[in-house]
Amino acid sequence: MIGPQHGDVAHDHRADIRPDGSQFDRLVQEGDILLLGEIDIGVLQTPGHTPACVTYVIGDAVFVGDTLFMPDYGTARSDFPGGSAPDLYRSIRKILALPGETRMFVGHDYLPDGRREYRWETSVAEQKASNVHIRDGVSEAEFVALRRARDAKLDAPLLILPSLQVNIRAGALPPAGANGHVYLRLPVNLI
Repeated sequence: MIGPQHGDVAHDHRADIRPDGSQFDRLVQEGDILLLGEIDIGVLQTPGHTPACVTYVIGDAVFVGDTLFMPDYGTARSDFPGGSAPDLYRSIRKILALPGETRMFVGHDYLPDGRREYRWETSVAEQKASNVHIRDGVSEAEFVALRRARDAKLDAPLLILPSLQVNIRAGALPPAGANGHVYLRLPVNLI
């Protein structure tokens, strides 16, 4: 269903989005330690893809979300609102300062040309040696130029608008309309 129907009154669903972060159970910052049973989860702030990106360090493993991909694919885009190629470079360098044997788990794998099997685990050493965007020896200026040129050619992700409406609500769907139905809204631009 699209739009108001059956007595639903269209209203601004942004009103239920709290800009103070109170919809989340906990807001984290650099250096925080989260406890999961007897396991410590360290928090690294790693902005660049978005301003809110974080990386989690658990023992000999690091979970980088969208910041880094497999070495043959590179790094996250930095053209989302609040994203920054220079911030992304510095965030990745912080991650790559971890010990080389640190296992790294990425959030996505896009199967670049030539590779047929999905991967989700790499290491800090492998990233430093062979990441196509940011291996050792790539300067901040080189990375920023590469990232900005690549980002300028990328389309918006297919599901960006629906996913943002759920992500900003900490995983909850938007509230139901007067008719009891929940809608994910898509803007329509008429020229």
